[in-house]
Amino acid sequence: MPPAARAIYLDWNATTPPHPEVLAAMQAAAEVAWANPASVHGPGRRARAFIERAREAVARLTGFDARDVTFTSGGTEANNLALWHAFGDLNDAAGAPGAAGSAGASAEPAPASGRLQGALVVSRLEHPSVTRAAEGLAARGVHVAWVDPEPSGRVAPEALAAAMDRAAAVAPVRLVSLQAVNHETGVIQPVAEAAALARARGARLHVDAVQAVGRLPQEAWAGADLVSIAAHKIRGPKGIGALAVRPGIRLRPVLLGGAQERGLRPGTQDPLAAAGFAVAAERAASTPARYAALGPHRDHFEAELLALGRAAGVAPLRNGEAPRAPHITNLSWPGWRGDELCAALDLEGVAVSSGSACSAGTAEPSPVLTAMLGPERAASAVRISLGEETTEADLAEATRRVARVLARLRSLPAGS
Repeated sequence: MPPAARAIYLDWNATTPPHPEVLAAMQAAAEVAWANPASVHGPGRRARAFIERAREAVARLTGFDARDVTFTSGGTEANNLALWHAFGDLNDAAGAPGAAGSAGASAEPAPASGRLQGALVVSRLEHPSVTRAAEGLAARGVHVAWVDPEPSGRVAPEALAAAMDRAAAVAPVRLVSLQAVNHETGVIQPVAEAAALARARGARLHVDAVQAVGRLPQEAWAGADLVSIAAHKIRGPKGIGALAVRPGIRLRPVLLGGAQERGLRPGTQDPLAAAGFAVAAERAASTPARYAALGPHRDHFEAELLALGRAAGVAPLRNGEAPRAPHITNLSWPGWRGDELCAALDLEGVAVSSGSACSAGTAEPSPVLTAMLGPERAASAVRISLGEETTEADLAEATRRVARVLARLRSLPAGS
């Protein structure tokens, strides 16, 4: 990359740059909210006020009651808490997941009696914090019914219904987990239909809304009983997220310790992170309109990339033909490795990814795209995600840099 070239960040699904208002709020909180928010004295009460403001902001953003918002360390913990809640009797029988002496939930054996502990319905399109938690529950005696996705990247309501009915023949279906927006393809999932199907069968619906909140309106997760979000996806700080639930749902802790968050998430809360989360959540109520405006720019940029690929003799393939969130494009480049393309683009100052950030550093292709389209298509994929600060000029310059990369790769000898 030339020394004067400006970096172009097109990986907003991995994380978003903290907004200046968020940083200012956290700096201001650092001056007055350094005390332990669980303390009953004045400094503790001042610190706790930041926690409760954030709780109210998250409740308004998600459409839930503040009394039913539990703070977590991020979306991953929120997803785990949501999945484990439906099978809390496993905790009673075998100890809390992740308790001292265990090698993690996935290493726990099924109950000695062999009795199935209810059923979970989920697909391989979910974030690893859901699929791995599902695998851990299966190891403890939960019947997990895996739903096959469509090649379009959508989990069809008919497939969900069939999976629920098959699972019900084995064990009572307690929970269905379905993300609102896929983190790699941007495909919008049929949450409203899934909610109706689950409700008709006496099951609850968990929605991972980490990639939907702040980008789509509340309708994207309407009908869900439990909703997970993460602050750093909406211009907030890392290390804090939330699980919002319908009234009357009894959660069970994944961690054991103190009484913070009503005992559901023990550990000293961070008022600084909460201050940032509050501002990010308040801002996020208005940002779906900004993301909607990105749709035409995303479409034009995607068309430019497809044309560049065809000119280079590659013929890229779009991953995710179902309706998508307006800021994401995912393309496979046959014959080229996605991670190598990402590295080449990074040298040109364009930040993109070849899959979920949570899977970075692994040699395996994306499980999401593998489930949709097979391992070869997954291995050649590149995900590009725009954000509220992405401009037309950014995309025009990114197009020029992609063209330079493709020209270099095309000139390399075969097999190099």
